[in-house]
Formats: sequence, structure tokens, C-alpha cells
Amino acid sequence: MTRATRGLLSIVTAFFAGVLVDSWLRVFGPPMPVQTPAGTPVASPSAAPLAPISAVTPAVPVATTGKRGLRVPIEGVDVEAMKGGFSEARTGHPHEAVDFLVPRNTPVHAVQDGTIAKLFVSKAGGNTIYQFDPSGERCYYYAHLQRYADGLHDGDPVQQGEVIGYVGTSGNAPPDTPHLHFAVFELGPERQWWKGKALDPYLVFKGAGG
Repeated sequence: MTRATRGLLSIVTAFFAGVLVDSWLRVFGPPMPVQTPAGTPVASPSAAPLAPISAVTPAVPVATTGKRGLRVPIEGVDVEAMKGGFSEARTGHPHEAVDFLVPRNTPVHAVQDGTIAKLFVSKAGGNTIYQFDPSGERCYYYAHLQRYADGLHDGDPVQQGEVIGYVGTSGNAPPDTPHLHFAVFELGPERQWWKGKALDPYLVFKGAGG
């Protein structure tokens, strides 16, 4: 068989094979795509796998600030949550503070720029922080902390919103009720961190407390 004859035979064979495939497709149709249950998302081979809904991180709420520009020490808690806490009665003494009942180890944020006047451990307050405002006229008091922020020391400058400690039950707080005991004091001319006039935190944050 000559080379020309073999070439012609190949062309004829390819022609009839094409006709045969075309006839098969006309009868049976093209291959169908893989069916998936209704509502199931289909990702392209190069696409990253879809994350489960539970893995999506919710947006972190922004803590509310009052008229004085103070930041609530617990993230996402509104100023109105402090209303009435100052005047609540306590056994043998007035409260003169507000409590934030939140889970243990919730971060505690500095309410304003200032200075750490004293890290102090007491029988009543447990692990406490006394923070002076920039003018040195007011002291912010954070008590019943689980622990202080790493590296925090007396005399350290702090910025508003900085994490300075974590909520706990130290001191005389009920062991099953972690909370932040927060107070505001107006300091005297001596600027003594342990001595001052208690102010209602709600009124201070609302701009009506001096």
C-alpha cells in the first residue's frame, strides 16, 4: 500500500468516526453535570472552601463614651448601665460605685488617659487599680480584678482604651459572681490615691457630675 493510499484511508476513517459520534450525541445527548442537592453552593475547583457560619467572627461592639469623653471600662456596655448603681445599699456601707457583671477575665479598659497611681491589694477590693486623670484631680478605681495586665506598674502612663486588667472575684466579691467594681473619686489638694470624695460614675460620664 502506497503512502498516498494510507493517507486517504486515514481521512475516510476519521470522517466516518465523526459521523458516528455525532449520531450518538443526537440520540443520547451530551454528558450531564453532576447534580447537587437544592441550595448546596457549588464552588469552582480553585475557590477556597466555604467557612462554616460558626467560624465567622462577629463584629466587636464599640464601648460607649459619655459627654465628658470618658470610655466605659467594659467593651460594649452602655453608659446607662451605670444608672442607679452608686446609690445601691451595701451591708454596713453605701456602695458609692457601680458594678459591671461580666464573665471572668473580661478585659478592663482605662476610661481616660492618665497615670497608674497605685496597684494595690486589699481585703475588700482584692486586686485594685487607682488611676489618676491627666489633671490629677480625679481618681478612677477598678476593683475585684482577676489580674493586672502584663507589665503594668505604679507610675505607668496609660491611654484611654488600653487594657489594664481583667475582671475577676478577688477581695470580698462572691466567688461565683465575677464583676468589675468601678468608682470615681475627686481628689484633694494632696493628691492622695487612697483618699477622695466619691462621685456617681453615671453622672460623671453623663457630664452632670462636675
